[in-house]
Amino acid sequence: MSPRQEAGSAVRHPRETFALFGHREAEGALLSAYRSGRIPHAWLIGGPQGIGKATLAYRMARFVLSRRDPRAAEVQDAETLAVDASEPVARQIAAGAHGGLLTLERTLNDKGVLRTVITVDETRETISFFGSTAAVEGWRVCIVDTVDELNPNAANALLKILEEPPQQSLFLLISHAPRRVLATIQSRCRKLLLRPLAKADLIGAAAQATGLADDDAELHEAAAASEGSVARALALLGGDSLKLQQRTAALLAALPRVDPRELHALGDALGTSDRVALAAFVDSIDRWVAERLRAPDLDANANLPRLARLAEVWEKIARAARDTQDYNLERKPLVFSVFGMLAEATR
Repeated sequence: MSPRQEAGSAVRHPRETFALFGHREAEGALLSAYRSGRIPHAWLIGGPQGIGKATLAYRMARFVLSRRDPRAAEVQDAETLAVDASEPVARQIAAGAHGGLLTLERTLNDKGVLRTVITVDETRETISFFGSTAAVEGWRVCIVDTVDELNPNAANALLKILEEPPQQSLFLLISHAPRRVLATIQSRCRKLLLRPLAKADLIGAAAQATGLADDDAELHEAAAASEGSVARALALLGGDSLKLQQRTAALLAALPRVDPRELHALGDALGTSDRVALAAFVDSIDRWVAERLRAPDLDANANLPRLARLAEVWEKIARAARDTQDYNLERKPLVFSVFGMLAEATR
């Protein structure tokens, strides 16, 4: 398989990713806070999906867990949060086997299907994690990836421990939509907002992940369509995702008019089990709707009903897309449903 064909699955888990492209200012803020000896116990790391938020969180976790004394010379003299991959802590974290790190993320249910939320039972693991003294001494780090996926009970359980944080605890909460995070959780966190990657950083990250040359024409085309997200660029490079996104964009541009033949063709292009293609389709819809909600017409008040309908439809589309992915449902009904709802909302 060529690097281009493998690109859709080329992204390593952030715990195994040691290079950080961009975000030097955010990295500097974390390092400076740790060096001060008065680091806030909780950070809300926000920004668009696929730009390196989790990579930065794991980078910080490696640094703190391998350099436990903020006053040590190696911390005070450090210019970045980089930790060599050969260090014991780095190897343990990459293997998911470090006793000082707890990650809360969606897990598989008893049927082997990825849950749509992080459950309250999983979140309550933080109580035993921070209450235990047997595994490791010193700092303990909890990464929540993502806080957007906490169900209401899980969010409240997390809030309780954030309100009375244990000594030497560090919470790194990742969010694709930080403004939607529970206000009471936001108030307990230092906010760190990351911007989409600059083109040079994005191309560098994607080239490293795929083995493609920095001047590869298709890599540049995917980067131009990715809006600063390396994950999106890699997804577009995988298979025919870039063409699929362009086909979706053409149908969106024609709304509220829809062409059933084109919808059938798009449904066929999505296949029956290609998760990369489905992700590219959903991503195109998300960005199209988000752009219209962010930049309404000049007479915003007159368009409030239409914008409200569009926002409501967006929520329905997100749920339908999650169900289609999680339960591996047929793609064509999703395509017709999505464009039917969008056509109605934009009339």
